[in-house]
Amino acid sequence: MNTDQPLLKPITLAGGLELKNRVWMAPMTRSRADNPSNKPFEIHEKYYAQRASAGLIITEGSQVSKQAVGYINTPGIYSDVQVEGWKGVTKAVHEEGGKIFIQLWHVGRISHPDFHNGELPVAPSAINPHEKSFTPEGFKETVTPKEMTRSEIKQTVQDFKNAGKNAMEAGFDGIEIHSSNGYLLHQFFNATSNTRRDEYGGSIENRAKILFEIIEALKEVMPEQKIGLRLNPSLNGVFGMQADEETIPTFEYIVKKLNDYDLAYLHLSEPFTDVSEIPYLVSHIAKHFRPLYKGTLVINAGFDQEKGNKVIEDGDADAVAYGTLYISNPDLVARFEAGADLAQPDKDTFYTPGEKGYTDYPTMKES
Repeated sequence: MNTDQPLLKPITLAGGLELKNRVWMAPMTRSRADNPSNKPFEIHEKYYAQRASAGLIITEGSQVSKQAVGYINTPGIYSDVQVEGWKGVTKAVHEEGGKIFIQLWHVGRISHPDFHNGELPVAPSAINPHEKSFTPEGFKETVTPKEMTRSEIKQTVQDFKNAGKNAMEAGFDGIEIHSSNGYLLHQFFNATSNTRRDEYGGSIENRAKILFEIIEALKEVMPEQKIGLRLNPSLNGVFGMQADEETIPTFEYIVKKLNDYDLAYLHLSEPFTDVSEIPYLVSHIAKHFRPLYKGTLVINAGFDQEKGNKVIEDGDADAVAYGTLYISNPDLVARFEAGADLAQPDKDTFYTPGEKGYTDYPTMKES
């Protein structure tokens, strides 16, 4: 047993939330809310409780409104019945001694009219991302979205606030704003997806404005120490995002401005693709942004145990969020502690309803 690993040391977040280790469970879409209400149910309770030894669980993205949906069978946090479903999840995790945040999600243009009674999805600007949306009839090409009006932007800010209020009622320890991976807020940040000419477009400050309006709104329904958020600064060529010369300066502005708040954490992703040949993007996200942010910094994407320990030891991050490894290793912390082999996930069951590939991965003891 090697318990003297940086990953296995406890950490206390802003506001005094004590976490038993720095092995966090990253938010992952798993498409198991296959019911008319898109509510979590017993299968979700079991799945998250199995993984409660994580320092912190961040749930799958959960839509803040009906308009926010873009994938089938993903849970929401906007209705009373969804809140009741999530209460079962938080209770199950807390009974196992775990801590859990919910990720608040709006996909923006990565949606399809099939989800909106034939109406167009919304986005900062009417620009087709040329991606695929996972609809009830399978994957379909995205369409050119409708440019949001100012009042629709204000309503979206309120939707995030309402979702945050619902999250507190459901018993979550906090929330994560999904401002990453080419979804709605990320679409506002990027000049290639946001060509607006009003106060939400043009300058870097204007393009980031909606995020800070959402943080301010959430502060009205929860302590700011319960708010985390996720960014993916060097995302390029996936999820419909195309970076440009202003991309990294935009994220530098956002990260520095986040120091004005006492947030739970900032969650960053390393590049999903090789960006080393793109002169205006950053290949080492944690190393680049660590000096800019004063609070708890969490890093994700492509980490194993060794790399996770090293990034913390080097001082470039305070915790590591693991995605795929948590699918097939519910007891990931115990396996890291024991230096044990890791089980490989079945990719064919990542997004299929039911227990298979979801709650049926055995722990070390069980196997």
